[in-house]
Amino acid sequence: MEIPLKLLSYMQNGRETWGAVVGDGVVSLAARTGFDTLAGFLGSPDFDRRDTLLHGMEAELPLQGLQFLPVIPRPEKIVCAVRNYMDHHLEVMAAGMQRELSAEPPIFLRVWRSQVGHGQPVVLPRVSHTLDWEGELAVIIGRAGRDIPADQAYAHVAGYSIYNDVSVREWQFHAKQIASGKNFEGTGPFGPWMVTADEIAPGRPLALKTRLNGETVQDSHTGHMIFNIPALIAYASTIFTLVPGDVIATGTPAGVGWSRKPQRFMKAGDVVEVEIEAIGTLRNAVVAQT
Repeated sequence: MEIPLKLLSYMQNGRETWGAVVGDGVVSLAARTGFDTLAGFLGSPDFDRRDTLLHGMEAELPLQGLQFLPVIPRPEKIVCAVRNYMDHHLEVMAAGMQRELSAEPPIFLRVWRSQVGHGQPVVLPRVSHTLDWEGELAVIIGRAGRDIPADQAYAHVAGYSIYNDVSVREWQFHAKQIASGKNFEGTGPFGPWMVTADEIAPGRPLALKTRLNGETVQDSHTGHMIFNIPALIAYASTIFTLVPGDVIATGTPAGVGWSRKPQRFMKAGDVVEVEIEAIGTLRNAVVAQT
């Protein structure tokens, strides 16, 4: 049997746990490894010998019907890049936001309570109608570090996943700092799983598509980033120590609803999907806040 290389977090019997994808199912790894969380496993020496640990294991639960959690349910930090694709920068400029390109990566922080897992609802806040999609590649840190040189950055990456950095647009523009529109609860889809870094060559451009109700609204690839993954890791680690389980959402390409003419936003009943080559598809329905 092929060694599973997709790791995920999920609910089982009312408790949070984690495991690996095997075929159409999941094998639980918390008890087998002694690590209660996936983040704990990523930061351990056992992660480097995962092939041996996982060899011969068979699925215990089907993926169908699984209650997915965000890949890392409670990361210490969710670092998000802003305007990190040239085509997105240009569409924002065309929509009337006159901002020059930054010499350094513009970033902000999300809180973990804003996250939701694959298949879980994205929540349209009652205070807004401007809920917008932003499909992004997520980088998951596996090895701690501070002041990480760019040429050593990939050694700190445990794997890759998908993030939908959903924005509540008018709240985002309340001030120059955009975090208020990026941290509403239920607006950070993350999943469905992470693919370990050894499966994706460093710097490989990955096709990225976002679909709303089946219609493609973003179609790009990660090679169009302005600041690449090593640059983002080097910059963020200059500010704070990156620790296992930290997440870096690397920015979104063109095609967001706010920049369209006319503008287009998500509403209750919509289904948003983000698909990234070599990783999978993150799918969430939109519901109104109750």
